Amino acid sequence: MHSDALPDSVFMVESAPFAWLFPRMAAVVHHGGAGTTAAGLRAGVPSVVIPFFADQPFWGQKVAELGVGPSPIPLRKLTVDRLSQAIHTAVNDPAIRQQATELSSKIMAEDGIAKAVAILEKIG
Repeated sequence: MHSDALPDSVFMVESAPFAWLFPRMAAVVHHGGAGTTAAGLRAGVPSVVIPFFADQPFWGQKVAELGVGPSPIPLRKLTVDRLSQAIHTAVNDPAIRQQATELSSKIMAEDGIAKAVAILEKIG
């Protein structure tokens, strides 16, 4: 999509670093890819997942199971009303917001690199 095809109220960027952008958002609406889902979890904000391919339905369901977002909306079932309701739920449900914050804290407290090195040293 070209930016000249968008209304003046929409600003399009080619890319933005998720680590900078997501913590500034009330919720993240995305396709449910593993990397985007992980970035949303680290940021501590609710996710609304619209899966359409491969592993995206899996990650969308995990977001809902973890309590950090509403149930995913498959692309074929996406409507303005469903998306609006999902965003409203993600932004306004205190349990979802709290769970997103708590899960982010747990993730950020992990030292994955040190754990991986320790495991590799044991087997190497």
